[in-house]
Amino acid sequence: MAEFGLLGFAIAALLYLLFSLLLLTSWRGRLQGGLMLTATLVSTLWATVFALQSGYRMFPLNVIWGAEALRNIAWCAFLVSLLLKMAKQRDAPERLYQLMGGVVVVASLMLLIPDEVVPLGIFLDLRYLGEVVVAVIGMMMVEQVYRNTLQEQRWAIKYLCLGLGGMFAFDFYLFSDALLFKRIDANLWYARGGISSLIVPLLAVSAARNPDWSLDLFVSRRVVFHTTTLLSAGIYMLLMAFAGYYIKLYGGEWGTVLQITFLFAAVLLLATLLFSGQVRAQARVFFNKHFFNYRYDYREEWLRLIGLLSGQDTDIPLLERVIWALGEIVDSAGGILWLCSDRSECQPVAQWNQPLPSIDEDPALDSLVAFLKQRQWIINLQEYQSDREFYGDLEIPQWLKRVEGGWLIVPLIHDEDVIGFVLLTNPRARINLNWENLDLLKTSGRQAASYIALYKMAEALAEAKQFEGFNRLSAFVVHDLKNLIAQLSLVVRNAERHRDNPEFIDDAIRTIDNAVKKMSALMAHLRSATPDDRRKRVELAGLVRSAVASKMGQRPVPILDNFEQEIWVHADPERLEAVIGHVIQNAQDATPDSGEVRVSLHVVEGEAVVEVRDTGSGMDQQFIRERLFKPFDSTKGLTGMGIGAYESREFVQASGGRVTVSSTPGKGTAFKILLPQADSLV
Repeated sequence: MAEFGLLGFAIAALLYLLFSLLLLTSWRGRLQGGLMLTATLVSTLWATVFALQSGYRMFPLNVIWGAEALRNIAWCAFLVSLLLKMAKQRDAPERLYQLMGGVVVVASLMLLIPDEVVPLGIFLDLRYLGEVVVAVIGMMMVEQVYRNTLQEQRWAIKYLCLGLGGMFAFDFYLFSDALLFKRIDANLWYARGGISSLIVPLLAVSAARNPDWSLDLFVSRRVVFHTTTLLSAGIYMLLMAFAGYYIKLYGGEWGTVLQITFLFAAVLLLATLLFSGQVRAQARVFFNKHFFNYRYDYREEWLRLIGLLSGQDTDIPLLERVIWALGEIVDSAGGILWLCSDRSECQPVAQWNQPLPSIDEDPALDSLVAFLKQRQWIINLQEYQSDREFYGDLEIPQWLKRVEGGWLIVPLIHDEDVIGFVLLTNPRARINLNWENLDLLKTSGRQAASYIALYKMAEALAEAKQFEGFNRLSAFVVHDLKNLIAQLSLVVRNAERHRDNPEFIDDAIRTIDNAVKKMSALMAHLRSATPDDRRKRVELAGLVRSAVASKMGQRPVPILDNFEQEIWVHADPERLEAVIGHVIQNAQDATPDSGEVRVSLHVVEGEAVVEVRDTGSGMDQQFIRERLFKPFDSTKGLTGMGIGAYESREFVQASGGRVTVSSTPGKGTAFKILLPQADSLV
């Protein structure tokens, strides 16, 4: 018997200690929270002393009765504080509760009377009487707490009343028996440990339901669910083991066979229940309803929602994930998602564990979409069928009502526009919808709508990018064609005067041949719709000389500084020559005929630098920063396209180089093209 007492009190001490640690880490300094923390710490000490006394007889009787008195005073002080707070809220007299607290203190002090003051027989009677008085006052306090709590708020304190009321009721029975028979029943005394262990979970639930005590006690729903599941499974298997032993014992010659068959069936049944989605859903509903302030752990729900919508650890398409994420909130097993166009035309685009409905008629969803946009409500189809007036003029088409298992219509609202809706099917376990379900569904629907909007924008962007390469290439091609037309126009203008000049004829043929080659290359690029990557190791000085030579016909004539050393880079030679020529031409356009355009080539720290410097009009820093490299922004009027500088910079950067520009208005510009030397590339 003493061993059972040791075990019971030890478990109670451990549970009270864990409960105290939880309260200590979440206490916010309010009186009720502090008194409850004090009571649990004193109960931890009380249970520890009684456990050691049950197993090892370590303490004198005065220590035992002292621990008993401290526990009584601690819990009654907590109850008195609750009653005084309720009295202040109702402007009721507080004297009765103060008197009850005083009686508890006096009765508890009776337990501490020294042995030598009062004869032993009378002394024990006084102690038992004191315990009976404390138990009676404690039950009265518990009854007053429950009675003075509003009907709708009693769910928050009912487990506290059950726990403390049960504790005082058992003490009343124990010490009434002791007062009557002049001795304490050992069985009742040792049973107090196990009874105290059962009380702690009730107190913890009640503490978690009362934030006014400043006890923001957090008990993970997942931990409660899995711990309770494992505990229930353990109890189930223990009972099945006893039943199997009974079958083996009384089953005769078939006993062993029947036992094995029975145990296998029990394990199979347990596995079926554990893997049943409906059973898990019903268990979650039960725990959320009876053990927590709120139906949902919103932090966990939000993390789960974001995880599903963002596609963590799953490759399911987004639209199906939206149905899955919304269905998980209310334990719905499936659903269908509709997306709506700007003209309110809605089409089913995804389903989850639910077939798409066959629609042989006009969908007639205008009324539904208008209602969702105006009210932004969750529509309960079952409620719509039974109470049409609640939904006003809403008309839901017959084919939507006939969807098997149809339950809730959740709007997907983005920027106050309805971009679609989700029809969820009936839940796995019966759920009584309230504001928590509906608000969480509406908020989650908005979050899902933002993901869908981003998804649609990404699709539109991907489609647009398919044309971007062709459009950009077309713009570049037109720009190059403009330059070729300018060259050929110059040949035509000079042909009348120089057609008898053999040198002019040779130069014109070279110009036309060069134009034909470039136009052929441009046509090849257009056919492929993307620029070819034709980079190779080329000698830069020769390209610079060729580019300068092609611009000799325009004033001011570019001057090339002598550079004898060979410099090699990796680039598309034709495009690089065109870029250098474009920079030279821009410098000529910005410089009067009397000015100077100078082209130089040198190497700085492993980079080849092509520098085109002019004495033209120059540019300010704002123009360089905001407009120079902006595509389709030209200062040449109708004769320019505004993509030459942009194309030049993009090509150089694609080749691993960079472009720098320094300019002063009225003094000129220095345009540098820097490319890594081919020999320095790894």
